[in-house]
Amino acid sequence: MPLRGKVALVTGGAQGIGRAVVQSLLQSSAKVAVVDLNKTCGEESKALLDAEFGEGHCHFIPCDVSNGDALRGLPEHRGAVWPSGHRYQQCRHHNEKNWEKTIQVNLTSVIKGTYLALEHMSKEYGKEGGIIINVSSMAAFLHSPHQPVYTATKHGVIGFTRAMADASSQGDYGVRINVLCPAFVDTPLLHSVEHEDNMGKFVKFKDDFKRSMSKFGVLQPSLIAEGMMRLIMDSSLQGAVMKITCSKGIHFHTYEPMSA
Repeated sequence: MPLRGKVALVTGGAQGIGRAVVQSLLQSSAKVAVVDLNKTCGEESKALLDAEFGEGHCHFIPCDVSNGDALRGLPEHRGAVWPSGHRYQQCRHHNEKNWEKTIQVNLTSVIKGTYLALEHMSKEYGKEGGIIINVSSMAAFLHSPHQPVYTATKHGVIGFTRAMADASSQGDYGVRINVLCPAFVDTPLLHSVEHEDNMGKFVKFKDDFKRSMSKFGVLQPSLIAEGMMRLIMDSSLQGAVMKITCSKGIHFHTYEPMSA
């Protein structure tokens, strides 16, 4: 699908994976609402993007996605700038010590954000359709003693996304819903896993985590953005679980059908 004139809302868009996604969307002539908790980073990112792509193509909205009221206000904030479009949702928080916050950001916010996006895109509400891409992780397939709650949230994102994709197909929502599962990615979040303040008692397993990084390698955010663009552009994908790893690159997980 051509993206010129389309609008994307990218959560976690000021740095790391989200920033790479924003750049790819702007390069494809989409307009982008960049949502991030870090106001300083967001404003700096917007200034650099304006310099590269010209003003008027991206808009920064500071927001804590774990705040339900703030999250609900995003479409109205964006709607004052541009009409509806599609949504890339990256809710990533890695803290085993404050594990309830991890669930709130990584899973609860994804669910709330998906429902909110559907209100503004689904044909069941008289809208024109769109695309939702949620972000899980290869942690959902390769669990680690270093991050049990993070792992649980990423399993949840996949299950929720696949079920919602079925609901969209059967309910004729006109919205494609897919999930992206990257392995280790070179982002600030990756480096937070060594600290006791983030990992609590599980920090003792950090060497195991580092060995896994050495074994499987670390991806660049640009490859994740490439996968995201494929999910956007391929209109046949619905309920797809895209994996991205150093060894296999961009590929899809397949599920065996249950037998009666």
